[in-house]
Amino acid sequence: MQDIAKPEEEKPTRSLNFIEEIIEEDIRNGVNESRVHTRFPPEPNGYLHIGHAKSICLNFGLGKKYHGKTNLRFDDTNPVKEDVEYVDSIMEDVKWLGFDWEDRLFFASDYFEQLYEYAVILIRKGSAYVCDMTAEEISETRGTPTRAGKESPFRSRSVEENLDLFARMRAGEFPDGTRVLRARIDMGSPNMHMRDPVLYRILHAHHHRTGSQWCIYPMYDFAHGQSDSIEKITHSICTLEFEVHRPLYEWFIREIGIYAPRQIEFARLNVTYTVMSKRKLLELVRDGNVKGWDDPRMPTICGLRRRGFTPESIRNFAETIGVAKRDNVIDVSLLEFCIREDLNKRANRLMAVLNPVRVIIDNYPDDLVEEMESVSNPEDESKGKRRMPFSKNLLIEREDFMEDPPNKFFRLAPGREVRLKAAYIIRCESVVKDPETGEITEIHCTYDPLTKSGMPESNRKVKGTLHWVSEKQAVKAEIRLYDRLFTKENPDDLEEGRTYKDYLNPDSLKTITGFIEPAVGSAGILDKFQFERTGYFSVDHDSTSENLVFNRVVPLKDSWAKVEKVK
Repeated sequence: MQDIAKPEEEKPTRSLNFIEEIIEEDIRNGVNESRVHTRFPPEPNGYLHIGHAKSICLNFGLGKKYHGKTNLRFDDTNPVKEDVEYVDSIMEDVKWLGFDWEDRLFFASDYFEQLYEYAVILIRKGSAYVCDMTAEEISETRGTPTRAGKESPFRSRSVEENLDLFARMRAGEFPDGTRVLRARIDMGSPNMHMRDPVLYRILHAHHHRTGSQWCIYPMYDFAHGQSDSIEKITHSICTLEFEVHRPLYEWFIREIGIYAPRQIEFARLNVTYTVMSKRKLLELVRDGNVKGWDDPRMPTICGLRRRGFTPESIRNFAETIGVAKRDNVIDVSLLEFCIREDLNKRANRLMAVLNPVRVIIDNYPDDLVEEMESVSNPEDESKGKRRMPFSKNLLIEREDFMEDPPNKFFRLAPGREVRLKAAYIIRCESVVKDPETGEITEIHCTYDPLTKSGMPESNRKVKGTLHWVSEKQAVKAEIRLYDRLFTKENPDDLEEGRTYKDYLNPDSLKTITGFIEPAVGSAGILDKFQFERTGYFSVDHDSTSENLVFNRVVPLKDSWAKVEKVK
């Protein structure tokens, strides 16, 4: 006896979204024996982005919540644009996000023979015909939303002639573009997708799975719904742009006479300061505007992973934004907020100086190197403490010193004291400047040996606390400071005469040299840290034993916009 789907317990603060309401109503009514079976159906023609991540979380999340199943199916119906590289990357992304399709990995190409037989059924019923019009002629005669289309002169072919021509199309007798198979529906339909859509086209191209076995390929609209039917999908979750396609999918199911999944549409994810079009993302890669699909500035899942995002943060983001019925735009600052929340709990702290100026403690012993202790992660006591070398010559951030400070500047200045985190209180006595540029090259200080952090006598309070590194022991690293890829909130909202590329941010990547405390020496690829007072950083895969490379995931605080409450 088949298990009946039952929802997992919900958190008290989380109400059902409209898709869950539909599913639970179907379960109560015994629709499809109360089972839940979803699928994630990407086309292998590019890398997945954050919008796909939302769909992955939704489909696999519904399968898990209702103790059902979720398939991973590649809609590989266009061999010209598809590649094994994309298939492999998509599977890696789904696994990295924490989901498992178990033994349910499928391809639309698995069903090519069955789909061909479905097309033959339509021809035999007089519901499909072979058309000799070119793609341009078909487009010209389709009409407009306010003007009916014109019927093809080949629409009246007999069933026998259509069967013969379709079989010869499959046999490879005709060149590309000379014939197509079209559905015979209604050229006057107000829904443009119902105006005798193309079901098959001739395409002599090598397919990444079927090789040269086929020279005709089903269109996405024909393969999609039937593949759902073959797999007995109960709830076919699609984005809103497929809502107008639903009458066509349902027409195919009825005409062929097969199992009918229920299609439900939800709003796709749009995020500020980026583009979500696969075509545009591909252009950015091909034109060299970014350094590949996994460039940390890209909204691709592999780009986010390389930048230092965690699967937990992306799943939390998807949960936070919820599922809407209408298209909306989510501020990217919410995504950044989710990664800050996650890394705050898991990332060990390190001190790193990214724009250094030398501090010399004049009254500190020349050859003495002390070890200072600091908590590795105040959010996780199990991480313990780390030791940091402290010496006469240190580096601090240049912005932490001002010769003539304004009010409420509580960092280092002439005659002022600050505490060096986990170390001593120091006082600025003098500065040394470059005679040509006037830039400060050294800050000379004295320290109070009775103010060592953690000592009982260290009870004197100062307002400012600075991070630092010991100059001699510091590890030099390449630091890549990533920022928003576009300067405009909606790069697709074009001004006259401009393209989305005109809004590319010229400062989306800055590379500098930083100096990090020696504990960083054991870091591995994709290890993540909070550089104290600076931001969250992740080790890039360009790192070598001689050259550590860090990507800035996010600053500690959002410098662009405030996170707005999600409604």
